[in-house]
Amino acid sequence: MAPPAMMMFCTSLGMGTVLATSSYHWLIAWIGLEINTLSILPLMTKKPHPRAIEAATKYFLTQAAASALMLFSCLTNALQVGEWNIDTPANAANTPLSIALMMKLGLAPLHFWLPEVLQGISLSTGLILSTWQKIPPMTLLFQISYDINLNLVVILSIASILIGGWGGIGQTQLRKIMAFSSIGHLGWIILVLKFSPQLSLFSFTLYIIMTTAMFLSLITLSSTKMSQVATSWTKNPAMTATTMLILLSLAGLPPLTGFLPKMLITLELIKQNMIIFATLAMLASLLALFFYLRLTYIITLTLPPNTHSSLTTWRTATKPYLTSSIINTLALILLPLAPTIYFM
Repeated sequence: MAPPAMMMFCTSLGMGTVLATSSYHWLIAWIGLEINTLSILPLMTKKPHPRAIEAATKYFLTQAAASALMLFSCLTNALQVGEWNIDTPANAANTPLSIALMMKLGLAPLHFWLPEVLQGISLSTGLILSTWQKIPPMTLLFQISYDINLNLVVILSIASILIGGWGGIGQTQLRKIMAFSSIGHLGWIILVLKFSPQLSLFSFTLYIIMTTAMFLSLITLSSTKMSQVATSWTKNPAMTATTMLILLSLAGLPPLTGFLPKMLITLELIKQNMIIFATLAMLASLLALFFYLRLTYIITLTLPPNTHSSLTTWRTATKPYLTSSIINTLALILLPLAPTIYFM
């Protein structure tokens, strides 16, 4: 893709996100989401492979259906209330509006498009889809969190945590594993949305940091399958070790960053007398923990046979990147901030 075209699409992507997140009017927010969707489609198909074309088509059809449902809900709300403001209670139109935004995020049971789309695109575009594209619909959900249906949120979040762990168990493709990981993490974020939007926002920020770190590590290692990442130890030992720690952080093991949102969300649910749902969420997370540990074992505890005759191990000439180093550090050592954040 030509650099001017790439710059134009990336600028449109940023402009659509800013428009959707900073708007107080439902129609302007809907326009921002549409600009966002249409801007990433050329990035998905910059390599004209049949899988990329298929992924872009599935993404477009899913987002178009969610946008149509969202616009219908906004029109119904405007007819009932007489206003287009986002902070106006949506009454009967609130449930379909929430479902439309959750469909854009890829929450279960509206998640079927996400693993297939991520599998068909490159790692760099997958990074954008898993992080940047989640910001506008999640921001709109934060803005209507006071009026959201609690039963809908709890059912979809528990289902997302369960399917996010269950779907990733038998996968060997790293992009599909990251897709199911995204579904599971978004389930945790949505679970506490009604009670503490600030905690949901904080958890969403940590999700973006950890997912970005994982994708940057996979891009550096040029790995899209388990068999590729299993042979990366001799080429880049430091990055492979960091990738293992990031996987454990995504699994939510202490003392890494990923333990922090799960701990705070569980404490908030217990405080709200929702002990059963907190227990269900933690038990469902054990499924995700299994495939994270399985991938960690493949990366670090199995070494490929080395039959070369050279005295020193051959490695690729990789440079330490500042952005990747900062993101990887944040994805691992933010747990000591827990007391400060919890008592704020």
